[in-house]
Amino acid sequence: MNLSQDRTAVTVPDPAKPAPRDAALSVRLARDAQDLRAAQALRYRVFIEEMGGTGPLVDHQARLERDAFDPAFDHLLLVDDRRDPCQGNHVVGAYRLLPDTGVAQAGQFYCDDEFDLAPLRASGRRLLELGRSCIDPAYRGGVGMLQMWQGLAEYALAREIGILFGAASFRGTDPQDWHQPLSWLHHHHLAPEGLRARARQGGQPVPLSASALDRRQAMAQMPSLIKAYLRLGGVVGEGVFVDHAFRTTDICIILDTQALSGSARAFAQRAGVAR
Repeated sequence: MNLSQDRTAVTVPDPAKPAPRDAALSVRLARDAQDLRAAQALRYRVFIEEMGGTGPLVDHQARLERDAFDPAFDHLLLVDDRRDPCQGNHVVGAYRLLPDTGVAQAGQFYCDDEFDLAPLRASGRRLLELGRSCIDPAYRGGVGMLQMWQGLAEYALAREIGILFGAASFRGTDPQDWHQPLSWLHHHHLAPEGLRARARQGGQPVPLSASALDRRQAMAQMPSLIKAYLRLGGVVGEGVFVDHAFRTTDICIILDTQALSGSARAFAQRAGVAR
């Protein structure tokens, strides 16, 4: 599970326009246990209540979505500064970030269980895993996700990250429900061999032939955040991983900052993603 589904509902960025901001919202890393708990409460509302997922460390009584990886990750937060942190609802958006320097503490990247990341590790580039991306329903469709991307860009630049990656989700556990968008990704956005992470699950769905693709249907079914990553030059690994706990069909999204070009690079530079 995790980079996306329309639980983020981000507007696909227009490279010709600067990223807008909402003065009532700020982006920062979690500072303390109170911030982390608020992020886990948001994740519970989105991933457990809205999406129907579960997990071994989910606290249903306290309504917190958490796992063993939380202590090793940095947590990038979208905060509504009008809300009192003591109420525990000030976090309205979240991203979970693990740079390669933090893998020793975590023991692995989160999506190592889903994808063979050997090509990424062999690239010699600095890596950053993204996950648990979500936004409170009341804040979707606005500029909050773009503000989070700016914060993400600053984080990546400070650590000289070259490749961002993570598991991105389609809702449900039957890949056939998403045959058109998954086949479109395979034919048009497959990562080059040197960066091509591969799903660890067997019984992979066979992509439709290129002649059977329906671009309109594929784009209509594509989660909005995945479309946004593609617009920035993102590519995908090979195959899917069905996450039954979170009831999602996952792909591996890969964004090589050196591969950005043209209008995508212009947008990324304004957002701070590209050097």
